[in-house]
Amino acid sequence: MSDAVAAPGGPPSVKLGLTENWPQFALLVLINAFVGGMVGIERTVVPLIGAEEFKIGSTTLVVSFIVSFGVVKACANLISGQLADAWGRKSVLILGWLVGLPVPFMIIWAPSWEWVVAANALLGINQGLAWSMTVIMKIDLVGPKSRGLAVGLNEFAGYLAVGVTAYLTGYLASEYGLRPAPIYLGVAYAIFGAALSILLVRDTREHVRLETAAHARQASPINFREIFVLTSFGDRNLFAASQAGLVNNLNDGMSWGIFPLFFASFGLAVDRIGILKAVYPATWGILQVATGPLSDRWGRKGLIVAGMWVQAAGLLLTGATSHFEWWLVGSLLLGLGTAMVYPSLIAAVSDASHPSWRARSLSVYRFWRDLGYAIGALSAGIIADRFGLSAAIISIAVLTFISGAVVAVSMRERAPDSIDLPQKESRPAE
Repeated sequence: MSDAVAAPGGPPSVKLGLTENWPQFALLVLINAFVGGMVGIERTVVPLIGAEEFKIGSTTLVVSFIVSFGVVKACANLISGQLADAWGRKSVLILGWLVGLPVPFMIIWAPSWEWVVAANALLGINQGLAWSMTVIMKIDLVGPKSRGLAVGLNEFAGYLAVGVTAYLTGYLASEYGLRPAPIYLGVAYAIFGAALSILLVRDTREHVRLETAAHARQASPINFREIFVLTSFGDRNLFAASQAGLVNNLNDGMSWGIFPLFFASFGLAVDRIGILKAVYPATWGILQVATGPLSDRWGRKGLIVAGMWVQAAGLLLTGATSHFEWWLVGSLLLGLGTAMVYPSLIAAVSDASHPSWRARSLSVYRFWRDLGYAIGALSAGIIADRFGLSAAIISIAVLTFISGAVVAVSMRERAPDSIDLPQKESRPAE
Protein backbone atom coordinates (compact mmCIF):
# COMPACT_ATOMS: atom_id res chain seq x y z
CA MET A 1 0.00 0.00 0.00
CA SER A 2 2.98 2.27 -0.53
CA ASP A 3 2.34 5.26 -2.79
CA ALA A 4 5.69 7.02 -2.88
CA VAL A 5 9.19 7.18 -1.56
CA ALA A 6 11.19 10.18 -0.46
CA ALA A 7 11.34 12.91 -3.08
CA PRO A 8 14.65 14.54 -4.03
CA GLY A 9 15.62 16.92 -1.28
CA GLY A 10 12.96 15.53 1.07
CA PRO A 11 13.64 13.88 4.41
CA PRO A 12 14.86 10.33 3.65
CA SER A 13 12.92 8.85 6.57
CA VAL A 14 9.58 10.18 5.35
CA LYS A 15 7.60 7.93 3.01
CA LEU A 16 3.97 7.71 2.03
CA GLY A 17 1.95 4.54 2.51
CA LEU A 18 0.05 2.62 5.14
CA THR A 19 2.70 -0.07 5.51
CA GLU A 20 5.49 2.47 6.02
CA ASN A 21 3.50 4.47 8.59
CA TRP A 22 1.39 1.83 10.31
CA PRO A 23 2.47 2.56 13.95
CA GLN A 24 1.40 6.21 13.74
CA PHE A 25 -1.65 5.29 11.67
CA ALA A 26 -2.78 2.73 14.26
CA LEU A 27 -2.20 5.22 17.08
CA LEU A 28 -4.39 7.77 15.31
CA VAL A 29 -7.10 5.13 14.83
CA LEU A 30 -7.10 4.52 18.58
CA ILE A 31 -7.16 8.21 19.39
CA ASN A 32 -10.12 8.76 17.07
CA ALA A 33 -11.97 6.02 18.92
CA PHE A 34 -11.64 8.17 22.04
CA VAL A 35 -12.78 11.22 20.04
CA GLY A 36 -15.87 9.31 18.90
CA GLY A 37 -16.55 8.07 22.41
CA MET A 38 -16.88 11.67 23.58
CA VAL A 39 -19.91 12.06 21.30
CA GLY A 40 -21.20 8.59 22.18
CA ILE A 41 -21.76 9.52 25.82
CA GLU A 42 -24.52 11.87 24.63
CA ARG A 43 -26.32 9.85 21.98
CA THR A 44 -28.70 8.04 24.32
CA VAL A 45 -28.88 9.87 27.64
CA VAL A 46 -28.53 13.62 27.06
CA PRO A 47 -31.89 14.16 25.25
CA LEU A 48 -33.52 12.15 28.06
CA ILE A 49 -31.75 14.25 30.71
CA GLY A 50 -33.35 17.32 29.15
CA ALA A 51 -36.82 15.79 28.97
CA GLU A 52 -36.84 13.87 32.26
CA GLU A 53 -34.46 15.61 34.67
CA PHE A 54 -34.91 19.22 33.56
CA LYS A 55 -38.57 18.70 32.52
CA ILE A 56 -38.20 20.49 29.19
CA GLY A 57 -41.43 20.14 27.22
CA SER A 58 -40.31 21.74 23.94
CA THR A 59 -38.54 19.41 21.52
CA THR A 60 -36.82 22.42 19.95
CA LEU A 61 -35.38 23.40 23.33
CA VAL A 62 -34.30 19.84 24.13
CA VAL A 63 -32.29 19.61 20.90
CA SER A 64 -30.69 23.02 21.51
CA PHE A 65 -27.59 21.24 22.84
CA ILE A 66 -27.10 19.71 19.36
CA VAL A 67 -27.50 23.14 17.76
CA SER A 68 -24.71 24.58 19.93
CA PHE A 69 -22.57 21.54 19.18
CA GLY A 70 -23.16 21.70 15.42
CA VAL A 71 -22.58 25.44 14.98
CA VAL A 72 -19.41 25.48 17.06
CA LYS A 73 -18.05 22.29 15.51
CA ALA A 74 -18.68 23.65 12.01
CA CYS A 75 -16.74 26.83 12.84
CA ALA A 76 -13.94 24.82 14.48
CA ASN A 77 -13.74 22.69 11.32
CA LEU A 78 -13.50 25.83 9.22
CA ILE A 79 -10.41 27.08 11.03
CA SER A 80 -8.87 23.66 11.68
CA GLY A 81 -7.19 23.42 8.28
CA GLN A 82 -5.76 26.92 8.61
CA LEU A 83 -4.45 26.13 12.09
CA ALA A 84 -3.06 22.80 10.94
CA ASP A 85 -1.05 24.44 8.18
CA ALA A 86 0.15 27.23 10.50
CA TRP A 87 0.77 25.38 13.78
CA GLY A 88 1.09 21.75 12.73
CA ARG A 89 -1.39 18.89 13.00
CA LYS A 90 -0.25 17.66 16.41
CA SER A 91 -0.63 21.05 18.11
CA VAL A 92 -4.20 21.40 16.88
CA LEU A 93 -5.00 17.83 17.97
CA ILE A 94 -3.73 18.53 21.49
CA LEU A 95 -5.67 21.81 21.66
CA GLY A 96 -8.83 19.91 20.74
CA TRP A 97 -8.33 17.53 23.62
CA LEU A 98 -7.57 20.26 26.14
CA VAL A 99 -10.83 22.01 25.25
CA GLY A 100 -12.71 18.70 25.55
CA LEU A 101 -11.49 17.77 29.03
CA PRO A 102 -14.14 19.78 30.97
CA VAL A 103 -17.09 18.45 28.94
CA PRO A 104 -18.04 15.29 30.91
CA PHE A 105 -17.65 17.10 34.23
CA MET A 106 -19.96 19.90 33.10
CA ILE A 107 -22.63 17.38 32.10
CA ILE A 108 -22.27 15.46 35.35
CA TRP A 109 -22.56 18.56 37.54
CA ALA A 110 -24.91 20.63 35.36
CA PRO A 111 -27.44 22.46 37.59
CA SER A 112 -29.39 23.70 34.56
CA TRP A 113 -29.84 22.93 30.88
CA GLU A 114 -27.70 25.93 29.96
CA TRP A 115 -24.68 24.07 31.38
CA VAL A 116 -25.35 21.16 29.03
CA VAL A 117 -25.64 23.53 26.06
CA ALA A 118 -22.34 25.19 27.07
CA ALA A 119 -20.65 21.79 27.46
CA ASN A 120 -21.70 20.91 23.95
CA ALA A 121 -20.18 24.10 22.60
CA LEU A 122 -16.85 22.92 24.06
CA LEU A 123 -17.50 19.43 22.69
CA GLY A 124 -17.99 21.00 19.26
CA ILE A 125 -14.51 22.57 19.46
CA ASN A 126 -13.07 19.25 20.65
CA GLN A 127 -14.62 17.34 17.76
CA GLY A 128 -13.91 20.00 15.14
CA LEU A 129 -10.21 20.12 15.98
CA ALA A 130 -9.42 16.58 17.19
CA TRP A 131 -11.47 14.58 14.67
CA SER A 132 -10.35 16.83 11.82
CA MET A 133 -6.71 16.27 12.70
CA THR A 134 -6.98 12.49 12.97
CA VAL A 135 -8.50 12.19 9.50
CA ILE A 136 -6.18 14.77 7.91
CA MET A 137 -3.10 13.12 9.44
CA LYS A 138 -4.12 9.69 8.18
CA ILE A 139 -4.62 11.07 4.66
CA ASP A 140 -1.21 12.74 4.94
CA LEU A 141 0.41 9.43 5.90
CA VAL A 142 -1.01 7.10 3.25
CA GLY A 143 -0.81 9.19 0.09
CA PRO A 144 -3.32 9.56 -2.76
CA LYS A 145 -4.07 5.93 -3.69
CA SER A 146 -5.34 4.79 -0.27
CA ARG A 147 -7.42 7.75 0.83
CA GLY A 148 -10.66 5.79 0.96
CA LEU A 149 -9.04 3.11 3.11
CA ALA A 150 -7.53 5.73 5.44
CA VAL A 151 -10.82 7.57 5.87
CA GLY A 152 -12.73 4.30 6.26
CA LEU A 153 -10.48 3.13 9.09
CA ASN A 154 -10.61 6.54 10.76
CA GLU A 155 -14.39 6.73 10.65
CA PHE A 156 -14.69 3.04 11.59
CA ALA A 157 -12.87 3.71 14.85
CA GLY A 158 -14.75 6.91 15.62
CA TYR A 159 -18.28 5.72 14.93
CA LEU A 160 -17.83 2.23 16.33
CA ALA A 161 -16.86 4.01 19.54
CA VAL A 162 -19.96 6.19 19.24
CA GLY A 163 -22.13 3.08 18.93
CA VAL A 164 -20.48 1.07 21.69
CA THR A 165 -20.61 4.06 24.04
CA ALA A 166 -24.26 4.76 23.18
CA TYR A 167 -25.08 1.18 24.16
CA LEU A 168 -23.01 1.29 27.35
CA THR A 169 -24.50 4.59 28.47
CA GLY A 170 -28.01 3.23 27.86
CA TYR A 171 -27.21 0.17 29.96
CA LEU A 172 -25.60 2.20 32.75
CA ALA A 173 -28.53 4.63 32.73
CA SER A 174 -31.01 1.77 33.14
CA GLU A 175 -29.02 0.46 36.11
CA TYR A 176 -27.78 3.63 37.82
CA GLY A 177 -29.74 6.56 36.40
CA LEU A 178 -29.08 9.13 33.68
CA ARG A 179 -26.34 10.84 35.71
CA PRO A 180 -23.51 10.56 36.67
CA ALA A 181 -22.53 6.92 35.97
CA PRO A 182 -22.94 6.89 32.15
CA ILE A 183 -20.87 10.07 31.79
CA TYR A 184 -17.83 8.65 33.61
CA LEU A 185 -16.90 6.99 30.31
CA GLY A 186 -16.30 10.44 28.89
CA VAL A 187 -13.85 11.28 31.66
CA ALA A 188 -11.75 8.24 30.74
CA TYR A 189 -11.90 9.00 27.02
CA ALA A 190 -10.76 12.59 27.49
CA ILE A 191 -7.82 11.69 29.74
CA PHE A 192 -6.51 8.84 27.56
CA GLY A 193 -7.03 10.76 24.30
CA ALA A 194 -5.17 13.82 25.55
CA ALA A 195 -2.31 11.78 27.03
CA LEU A 196 -1.71 9.74 23.87
CA SER A 197 -1.84 12.85 21.67
CA ILE A 198 0.69 14.70 23.80
CA LEU A 199 3.11 11.83 24.38
CA LEU A 200 3.11 9.67 21.25
CA VAL A 201 1.70 11.44 18.17
CA ARG A 202 4.15 12.84 15.59
CA ASP A 203 3.29 15.63 13.18
CA THR A 204 2.70 14.80 9.49
CA ARG A 205 3.58 18.07 7.77
CA GLU A 206 6.71 16.49 6.23
CA HIS A 207 4.49 13.90 4.55
CA VAL A 208 2.47 16.74 3.00
CA ARG A 209 5.66 18.39 1.73
CA LEU A 210 6.76 15.08 0.22
CA GLU A 211 3.47 14.54 -1.60
CA THR A 212 3.42 18.15 -2.80
CA ALA A 213 7.00 17.89 -4.11
CA ALA A 214 6.23 14.66 -5.96
CA HIS A 215 3.02 16.00 -7.48
CA ALA A 216 3.05 16.20 -11.24
CA ARG A 217 1.41 19.61 -11.33
CA GLN A 218 1.85 22.33 -8.78
CA ALA A 219 -0.93 24.65 -7.67
CA SER A 220 -0.59 28.38 -7.99
CA PRO A 221 -0.91 30.24 -4.67
CA ILE A 222 -4.51 30.20 -3.48
CA ASN A 223 -5.95 31.99 -0.45
CA PHE A 224 -8.58 30.77 1.97
CA ARG A 225 -11.41 32.84 0.48
CA GLU A 226 -10.78 31.22 -2.90
CA ILE A 227 -10.67 27.77 -1.29
CA PHE A 228 -13.95 28.46 0.53
CA VAL A 229 -15.71 29.52 -2.68
CA LEU A 230 -14.22 26.65 -4.69
CA THR A 231 -15.16 23.99 -2.13
CA SER A 232 -18.63 25.41 -1.46
CA PHE A 233 -19.87 25.86 -5.03
CA GLY A 234 -17.03 26.68 -7.43
CA ASP A 235 -16.20 23.06 -8.34
CA ARG A 236 -19.07 20.69 -9.18
CA ASN A 237 -17.56 17.72 -7.32
CA LEU A 238 -16.72 19.77 -4.22
CA PHE A 239 -20.20 21.35 -4.27
CA ALA A 240 -21.90 17.96 -4.60
CA ALA A 241 -19.84 16.58 -1.72
CA SER A 242 -20.43 19.60 0.51
CA GLN A 243 -24.23 19.58 0.13
CA ALA A 244 -24.38 15.81 0.61
CA GLY A 245 -22.20 16.07 3.72
CA LEU A 246 -24.49 18.76 5.12
CA VAL A 247 -27.62 16.67 4.55
CA ASN A 248 -25.94 13.51 5.87
CA ASN A 249 -25.19 15.21 9.19
CA LEU A 250 -28.53 17.00 9.08
CA ASN A 251 -30.28 13.63 9.32
CA ASP A 252 -27.72 12.48 11.91
CA GLY A 253 -28.42 15.56 14.04
CA MET A 254 -32.13 14.88 13.74
CA SER A 255 -31.69 11.24 14.79
CA TRP A 256 -29.47 12.25 17.72
CA GLY A 257 -32.10 14.54 19.22
CA ILE A 258 -35.41 13.16 17.93
CA PHE A 259 -34.96 9.38 17.96
CA PRO A 260 -34.67 8.95 21.77
CA LEU A 261 -37.76 11.11 22.28
CA PHE A 262 -39.63 9.31 19.48
CA PHE A 263 -38.82 5.85 20.86
CA ALA A 264 -39.61 6.92 24.44
CA SER A 265 -43.02 8.26 23.31
CA PHE A 266 -43.99 4.65 22.57
CA GLY A 267 -42.89 3.56 26.07
CA LEU A 268 -39.58 1.98 25.04
CA ALA A 269 -37.21 1.51 27.99
CA VAL A 270 -33.93 3.42 28.05
CA ASP A 271 -31.79 0.28 27.71
CA ARG A 272 -33.65 -0.68 24.51
CA ILE A 273 -33.35 2.89 23.25
CA GLY A 274 -29.62 2.46 23.87
CA ILE A 275 -29.59 -0.61 21.62
CA LEU A 276 -31.23 1.29 18.75
CA LYS A 277 -28.95 4.26 19.24
CA ALA A 278 -25.93 1.92 19.21
CA VAL A 279 -26.88 -0.11 16.12
CA TYR A 280 -26.87 2.87 13.76
CA PRO A 281 -23.36 4.28 14.49
CA ALA A 282 -21.88 0.81 15.10
CA THR A 283 -23.09 -0.39 11.68
CA TRP A 284 -21.85 2.85 10.18
CA GLY A 285 -18.45 2.44 11.85
CA ILE A 286 -17.84 -1.25 11.15
CA LEU A 287 -18.87 -1.20 7.49
CA GLN A 288 -16.58 1.72 6.68
CA VAL A 289 -13.68 -0.72 6.87
CA ALA A 290 -15.16 -2.15 3.65
CA THR A 291 -16.78 0.90 2.03
CA GLY A 292 -13.68 3.09 2.32
CA PRO A 293 -11.47 0.76 0.25
CA LEU A 294 -14.39 0.04 -2.10
CA SER A 295 -14.55 3.73 -2.94
CA ASP A 296 -10.89 3.50 -3.98
CA ARG A 297 -11.77 0.66 -6.37
CA TRP A 298 -15.30 1.44 -7.56
CA GLY A 299 -15.25 5.23 -7.37
CA ARG A 300 -16.93 7.67 -5.03
CA LYS A 301 -20.11 8.77 -6.83
CA GLY A 302 -22.07 5.50 -6.93
CA LEU A 303 -21.52 4.80 -3.23
CA ILE A 304 -22.54 8.34 -2.28
CA VAL A 305 -25.76 8.35 -4.31
CA ALA A 306 -26.83 4.87 -3.24
CA GLY A 307 -25.86 5.58 0.36
CA MET A 308 -28.02 8.71 0.57
CA TRP A 309 -30.99 6.80 -0.81
CA VAL A 310 -30.47 3.89 1.62
CA GLN A 311 -30.38 6.42 4.47
CA ALA A 312 -33.65 7.90 3.22
CA ALA A 313 -35.25 4.45 3.25
CA GLY A 314 -34.08 3.80 6.81
CA LEU A 315 -35.45 7.12 8.04
CA LEU A 316 -38.77 6.58 6.27
CA LEU A 317 -39.13 3.11 7.79
CA THR A 318 -38.37 4.45 11.27
CA GLY A 319 -40.74 7.39 11.10
CA ALA A 320 -43.61 5.43 9.55
CA THR A 321 -43.63 2.50 12.02
CA SER A 322 -44.17 1.95 15.73
CA HIS A 323 -42.43 -1.33 16.62
CA PHE A 324 -38.94 -2.08 17.89
CA GLU A 325 -38.20 -4.62 15.15
CA TRP A 326 -38.91 -2.15 12.33
CA TRP A 327 -36.92 0.54 14.12
CA LEU A 328 -34.02 -1.90 14.34
CA VAL A 329 -34.15 -2.51 10.57
CA GLY A 330 -34.37 1.25 10.01
CA SER A 331 -31.30 1.81 12.18
CA LEU A 332 -29.38 -0.84 10.24
CA LEU A 333 -30.31 0.78 6.92
CA LEU A 334 -29.35 4.20 8.24
CA GLY A 335 -25.99 2.83 9.36
CA LEU A 336 -25.40 1.03 6.04
CA GLY A 337 -26.22 4.12 4.00
CA THR A 338 -24.03 6.38 6.10
CA ALA A 339 -21.13 3.92 5.86
CA MET A 340 -21.40 4.10 2.07
CA VAL A 341 -21.46 7.90 2.08
CA TYR A 342 -19.11 9.08 4.82
CA PRO A 343 -15.64 7.91 3.75
CA SER A 344 -16.52 8.36 0.08
CA LEU A 345 -17.33 12.04 0.60
CA ILE A 346 -14.09 12.84 2.42
CA ALA A 347 -12.11 10.90 -0.18
CA ALA A 348 -13.93 12.72 -3.00
CA VAL A 349 -13.01 16.08 -1.50
CA SER A 350 -9.39 14.92 -1.12
CA ASP A 351 -9.37 13.75 -4.76
CA ALA A 352 -10.44 17.20 -5.94
CA SER A 353 -7.96 19.11 -3.76
CA HIS A 354 -4.25 19.74 -4.28
CA PRO A 355 -2.03 18.53 -1.39
CA SER A 356 -0.89 22.09 -0.70
CA TRP A 357 -4.44 23.21 0.17
CA ARG A 358 -6.18 19.90 0.89
CA ALA A 359 -6.38 20.46 4.66
CA ARG A 360 -8.12 23.81 4.11
CA SER A 361 -10.51 22.37 1.52
CA LEU A 362 -11.39 19.53 3.90
CA SER A 363 -11.99 22.08 6.64
CA VAL A 364 -14.50 23.91 4.42
CA TYR A 365 -16.24 20.65 3.53
CA ARG A 366 -16.39 19.70 7.20
CA PHE A 367 -17.77 23.17 8.01
CA TRP A 368 -20.75 22.60 5.73
CA ARG A 369 -21.10 18.96 6.76
CA ASP A 370 -21.21 19.62 10.50
CA LEU A 371 -23.37 22.70 10.15
CA GLY A 372 -25.90 20.02 9.24
CA TYR A 373 -26.05 18.95 12.91
CA ALA A 374 -27.43 22.34 13.91
CA ILE A 375 -29.75 22.70 10.91
CA GLY A 376 -31.07 19.16 11.32
CA ALA A 377 -31.69 19.39 15.05
CA LEU A 378 -33.30 22.82 14.85
CA SER A 379 -35.49 22.12 11.82
CA ALA A 380 -36.54 18.71 13.15
CA GLY A 381 -37.36 20.24 16.54
CA ILE A 382 -39.54 22.91 14.96
CA ILE A 383 -41.33 20.37 12.74
CA ALA A 384 -41.80 18.00 15.68
CA ASP A 385 -43.32 20.71 17.90
CA ARG A 386 -45.74 21.68 15.13
CA PHE A 387 -46.56 18.38 13.39
CA GLY A 388 -45.17 15.60 15.58
CA LEU A 389 -41.99 13.52 15.87
CA SER A 390 -42.91 11.15 13.03
CA ALA A 391 -43.43 14.05 10.60
CA ALA A 392 -39.99 15.42 11.48
CA ILE A 393 -38.31 12.10 10.68
CA ILE A 394 -40.17 11.61 7.38
CA SER A 395 -39.45 15.19 6.25
CA ILE A 396 -35.72 14.65 6.72
CA ALA A 397 -35.98 11.34 4.83
CA VAL A 398 -37.36 13.17 1.78
CA LEU A 399 -34.60 15.79 1.95
CA THR A 400 -31.96 13.05 2.14
CA PHE A 401 -33.32 11.41 -1.02
CA ILE A 402 -33.21 14.76 -2.86
CA SER A 403 -29.59 15.29 -1.80
CA GLY A 404 -28.62 11.94 -3.32
CA ALA A 405 -30.26 13.01 -6.57
CA VAL A 406 -28.19 16.22 -6.57
CA VAL A 407 -25.00 14.13 -6.36
CA ALA A 408 -26.22 11.89 -9.18
CA VAL A 409 -26.66 14.92 -11.45
CA SER A 410 -23.71 17.08 -10.36
CA MET A 411 -20.75 14.87 -9.47
CA ARG A 412 -18.28 13.52 -12.01
CA GLU A 413 -16.16 10.50 -11.18
CA ARG A 414 -12.51 11.42 -10.79
CA ALA A 415 -9.47 9.21 -10.39
CA PRO A 416 -7.71 9.76 -7.03
CA ASP A 417 -4.37 10.48 -8.70
CA SER A 418 -5.79 12.81 -11.40
CA ILE A 419 -6.54 16.14 -9.78
CA ASP A 420 -7.90 19.09 -11.72
CA LEU A 421 -6.99 22.54 -10.49
CA PRO A 422 -9.98 24.56 -11.68
CA GLN A 423 -9.35 27.62 -9.55
CA LYS A 424 -6.28 28.89 -11.41
CA GLU A 425 -4.12 27.95 -14.33
CA SER A 426 -1.64 25.36 -13.14
CA ARG A 427 1.96 25.15 -14.21
CA PRO A 428 4.43 22.26 -14.13
CA ALA A 429 6.95 21.96 -11.37
CA GLU A 430 10.33 23.33 -12.30
